[in-house]
Amino acid sequence: MASLVESGWQYLVTHFSDFQLACIGSFLLHESVFFLSGLPFIYLERQGFLTKYKIQAKNNTPAAQGKCITRLLLYHFCVNLPLMMASYPVFRAMGMRSSFPLPSWKEVSAQILFYFIIEDFVFYWGHRILHSKWLYKNVHSVHHEYATPFGLTSEYAHPAEILFLGFATIVGPALTGPHLITLWLWMVLRVLETVEAHCGYHFPWSLSNFLPLYGGADFHDYHHRLLYTKSGNYSSTFVYMDWIFGTDKGYRRLKSLKETSESKQT
Repeated sequence: MASLVESGWQYLVTHFSDFQLACIGSFLLHESVFFLSGLPFIYLERQGFLTKYKIQAKNNTPAAQGKCITRLLLYHFCVNLPLMMASYPVFRAMGMRSSFPLPSWKEVSAQILFYFIIEDFVFYWGHRILHSKWLYKNVHSVHHEYATPFGLTSEYAHPAEILFLGFATIVGPALTGPHLITLWLWMVLRVLETVEAHCGYHFPWSLSNFLPLYGGADFHDYHHRLLYTKSGNYSSTFVYMDWIFGTDKGYRRLKSLKETSESKQT
């Protein structure tokens, strides 16, 4: 497996420049993972498949889904791509590299764990600030246009929010100066997580059923259902920040009532 990864990486660094890999390569990888993981949930919703696992009964109209996709493409090409290109010198200065040797799996795992921890902390406070009255009305309400989220709505947001909360994703890598392959793995994991959190389905195989403190779709769907500034459930991947500061009490209370009701029925 290691030799296969090294061979593939050798091809990339031989045929493409560091700038092309870090900017264009990262953008193409992001778009591929994002749309390939998010589009199936639109198909499920339109066809009515697996409805017993759907968290909300309401469905989005094809027009609303189309609006989301169109706006996303605009944001990705006009905001995300230029931002990746502009931030390249900063990441290079911070120590990012694409050359050999590749980092060990221990190094990659340690850095990815660090990124999740720091991203959860920074995202929680940034997200909570966005739910203050003025910022919610003028910025964050764009993301909350979809009270019934689906996978692709994870990145549907005001351009200012993309920049603001995007900082939470890049601050970890900026601090450690990772190898590009580590940065790509982090990006893939982060995209898959946020798409799953917005997918609108809670499956028996969902990670939140097995991984302690993992939020998942049920946790974040509650946040979208409540269209006001203090909805709680502000966490990103893991929910320990909401637990520490008590901003998940409404969700926990509702979940407890639901479980009690289901146990009485059985």
